[in-house]
Amino acid sequence: MIHWFETIESTHQYLIAALREGTVCAPYAVGAKLQTQGIGSRGNAWHGEEGNFFFSFCIEEKHLPDDLPLASVSIYFSSLMKEVLASYGSKVWLKWPNDFYLKEKKIGGMITTKIGSTIVGSIGLNIVVAPPNFGHLDVFISPNDLAEQFIGSVDQKESWKKVFSNYKIEFDENRSFSFHLDGKLVSLKDAVLCDDGSIELENKKVYSLR
Repeated sequence: MIHWFETIESTHQYLIAALREGTVCAPYAVGAKLQTQGIGSRGNAWHGEEGNFFFSFCIEEKHLPDDLPLASVSIYFSSLMKEVLASYGSKVWLKWPNDFYLKEKKIGGMITTKIGSTIVGSIGLNIVVAPPNFGHLDVFISPNDLAEQFIGSVDQKESWKKVFSNYKIEFDENRSFSFHLDGKLVSLKDAVLCDDGSIELENKKVYSLR
C-alpha cells in the first residue's frame, strides 16, 4: 500500500514516527507531491520541487533476500531503483554507496534507517526540476508509476548476488569522485569494492548503511 500526500515535511521522518507510534506496520509506503523539509545523507537537507520524487517505504528484515548483507541494504535498494529507471532508457548510474547520478551531476539519493527489525528506506529524485549544480532525470516517469514499479521490484526479492553483480560493473565511474569519511572528504580513486558492498580505503573497511 502506498499512501500519497499533497504536501509533507519529510516522508522519511513521517514513516519513522508512525512506526514508533505503532500507527503503521511494515510493509508500508508513503509518497508526496511536495516535500518541504526532506533530509539527505549525514543529516543534510534534500530540497525538491513539486513534480519530483519523494518516497519512503518500510520492510521487515525477514522479507529481504537471505544473502543480503544488512549493512549494504542502501546499495541493494538503490540498485533496484536504478534498474527500474534503466528500463525506461535512463543513463543514471550509482555513486557509492547510494547516490543517483547522471554524468557528473547528482540527481537524487537514498537513505536507510533501522527501526527494530524493520528497515525504512527513502528515495529522493529530481524528475523534472533541479536546484543549481544538480541534475534531473533524463526520462520522464510519473512519481506514482515509479513508486509502484519500485515496490514491485522489491517484492521480487532478487538475490544480493545478482543485484550486486550489476552494481560492480559500473563501479569505476566512482574513481573521479569523493565521499565523506569520518568528517572529511576522501577520494574514491583507489577504493576497492568488496563483495559485501563495503569498500576498502585508507586501511579502513567502510559500509554504506546510513
